[in-house]
Amino acid sequence: MLSTKQKKQFQKQGYLVLPKLFDRAQIAELKEAALRIVDQFDAESTRAVFSTETESNTNRDDYFLSSDNKIRCFFEEDAFTQSGQLAQAKALSINKIGHALHVLNPVFKEFSQQKLIAKIAEDAGVSSPEIRQTMYIFKQPKIGGVIRWHQDATYFFTSPQSVVTFWFAIEDSTLENGCLQVDKQGANFPLKEQFKRYADDNTALVELENIQWPGQERALPLEVKAGSLVIFNGVLPHFSEANRSSQSRHAFTLHITSADAKYHEHNWLRASPVRIYS
Repeated sequence: MLSTKQKKQFQKQGYLVLPKLFDRAQIAELKEAALRIVDQFDAESTRAVFSTETESNTNRDDYFLSSDNKIRCFFEEDAFTQSGQLAQAKALSINKIGHALHVLNPVFKEFSQQKLIAKIAEDAGVSSPEIRQTMYIFKQPKIGGVIRWHQDATYFFTSPQSVVTFWFAIEDSTLENGCLQVDKQGANFPLKEQFKRYADDNTALVELENIQWPGQERALPLEVKAGSLVIFNGVLPHFSEANRSSQSRHAFTLHITSADAKYHEHNWLRASPVRIYS
């Protein structure tokens, strides 16, 4: 699937953009499936919020930690009024759906496990690719939260490092609605942190390297059209700004690791991976 030039670009840059790889019908099907999940979700069943800007990043609750083999909705941090009521419609309040869409939802399962994705993963250097996690991210208009600088290997630690992220643009992604931004010099950035889950289910974000995140001058916005795929390696620092525009920025993500790499015992996600074949 990937050309020799694209493989070299991925190795050199740590990321690769494949413009409009999927057609409108394929992307629309994913969006419709996600909206059906939200429509069926009982908004009174939880007030679980997903944020990388607060202490909840290091102290996850059971709703999050037990979501590795379930489909669960998480709210935007700014979704609620001071009295605890939703400030806007439920469909405009959800931050993301995670984390077993690739197993439990027929639409996402068929899309995630297709041969094309397995082939791209193999071309990107992942041997015997396995899906660890899936997320549908909404980046809601006006309240879509900041996602801080981070590296995905922090959450999917393997020896050797093997996680590759597949980031599918479900809607056009722009600077205005909080597009993905990557470190343009970060292909081999040292792994700064490891998110650990211990036997008693306490969690901690452990510093591995005392280094600073890249400055804004190294941030490269990846503005892409709906249907495009961005892949990037586990040590590439990336982030996204808040969405204060009137346009949402839906995306679907897969985290894929190599079956040949040792999956760390303290990774938060304990569900069995799903092997995919080209």
